[in-house]
Amino acid sequence: MKTKTVYQCQNCGATTSKWMGQCLSCGAWNTLVESVLSDSTDSRKRFSGTSKFGSGVKNLGSVELEQQDRLSTGLKELDRVLGGGLVAGSVVLLGGDPGIGKTTLLLQSLIAVAKIGALDTLYVSGEESASQLAIRAKRLGLELEHLDILTETDIDSMIAETKTVKPSVLVVDSIQTSYSDILQSPPGSVAQVRECASRLVSFAKSNGTAIFLVGHVTKDGSIAGPRVLEHMVDTTLYFEGESDGPYRMIRAIKNRFGPVNELGVFAMTDRGLREVANPSAILLSRHEEPVPGSVVMVTREGTRPMLVEVQALVNESQLGNPRRVTVGLDQNRLSMLLAVLNRHCSVATGGSDVFANIVGGVRVGETGADLAIAIAVVSSLYDKALRPDMVVFGEIGLAGEIRPVIGGTERLKEAAKHGFAYAIVPAGNVPKPIPDGMEIKVVTRLDDALKLIISR
Repeated sequence: MKTKTVYQCQNCGATTSKWMGQCLSCGAWNTLVESVLSDSTDSRKRFSGTSKFGSGVKNLGSVELEQQDRLSTGLKELDRVLGGGLVAGSVVLLGGDPGIGKTTLLLQSLIAVAKIGALDTLYVSGEESASQLAIRAKRLGLELEHLDILTETDIDSMIAETKTVKPSVLVVDSIQTSYSDILQSPPGSVAQVRECASRLVSFAKSNGTAIFLVGHVTKDGSIAGPRVLEHMVDTTLYFEGESDGPYRMIRAIKNRFGPVNELGVFAMTDRGLREVANPSAILLSRHEEPVPGSVVMVTREGTRPMLVEVQALVNESQLGNPRRVTVGLDQNRLSMLLAVLNRHCSVATGGSDVFANIVGGVRVGETGADLAIAIAVVSSLYDKALRPDMVVFGEIGLAGEIRPVIGGTERLKEAAKHGFAYAIVPAGNVPKPIPDGMEIKVVTRLDDALKLIISR
């Protein structure tokens, strides 16, 4: 049997015949590792299963549409992120930090599917023994008799056992521990991850089995292994949250069967994960009295409007280079907003440390948080407490203008539902009709918004 030694990039999967310090494909440094490939099997045959969806050229209008039946995972928040549930034959990649609760989430989901839907499920573990999973499930109060498990890392044995059980939902934990005898590289290498993922995707499409793949993450939070792994699957989910906090968020980064950036919220308890149907009610702090530097905004995660508290602290710096620290926000965005405040509103923070935080461990990446951040900074700088029933949202441009955001009406309805009676919003986000009991202040420039809060 002939073998060939190549060097593969752990970042993009590109191969080269000799080692180099920098990958010529993606430009990453020190990512090439040695891999031994076998010529016993034609790679074109091994990977061809993922593309057998039909042959010949077809007119798109003549393609017969198939009904995509959704299978509930037993967890409404997970169904929301998936777009309404699992699609038969789909492959979902779930990534997250160690200890965040990925195994707990999938154990609860599979047992709920087997119990409620009376469907066969299978949990394949390559990291924990059967006794360890049983102990975990018993501790969480789950019904063990509703779940079949398999401890296996060999992809051939895994698929053979799965064909015998014929489950509707399959979990592989994790894809980095799976390996194929065809390749001589170790488990977790680029070649092994790509090979095993390709085999599982092909199995899912040909048998109609919905598969969850658990993926490890790197130091920067991205899923370990080749980038092609995220391209091969149908849906990519990230499970995130503060390790010392009770709340966990699951977010869809890619979804071929539903919206992206949809957010599901869970609370970690001693009995496992508990769904949070109304995250706005728990993510807001309950101050005994108004405090400076705190303002509530309405963000939008997928199709869900959600109330979050934005906090800012401006303090005289004791260092030559003042710090700009953010938690749950883009640090570069904060620096830009401070520059706009200085240039167009004469609010100088050059000699002060500025800290900005989203309460509850939520990460807000949309530009609609700009106005809330700016108001929180000014409130802390001037030690001016804001009214507790106020919400704000809006994007700030470099010229100091305030631009509208998507879903303004839904955001204000969510705020009114939770008792907020005062809102500062861009001119393009004024709803018709205005929610009952809510006073809306329209602003077009940042200095106009600051006058509303400083004049009080």
